[in-house]
Amino acid sequence: MTNDTFKMMNDQADKLFMGPTRDYAKLAVDYAEKLIDAQMDAAKTYTEIGLKQARAALEVRDPEAFKAYAEEQQKIAKDLTERVKGDAEKVVAMNQDFVNEARKLVETNVKTASETATAAAK
Repeated sequence: MTNDTFKMMNDQADKLFMGPTRDYAKLAVDYAEKLIDAQMDAAKTYTEIGLKQARAALEVRDPEAFKAYAEEQQKIAKDLTERVKGDAEKVVAMNQDFVNEARKLVETNVKTASETATAAAK
């Protein structure tokens, strides 16, 4: 076999196997990074809210303060529910983006494989 044959085989292997594998790995790592960032942001926010409420509870000294604290808890619960809903929607959108990008990769790789097989048959 000649160097040209080896180069052609290496090029085909890269187009059919290594290239798509690298592309998918990059997509997966980018998705994981975005997901971890979203989770860390959510965890930080929820922790801050919890600590703020714990500190507020420590300041309750009389019935009026308790009443104000309880009313604030209702507002906090509503805000937290909206935050959780927003975070869930964000993750769903990220998942959908990942699926769409993975689908595009598969379609591109199938097309490339078909073209490579056609060219090799000639």
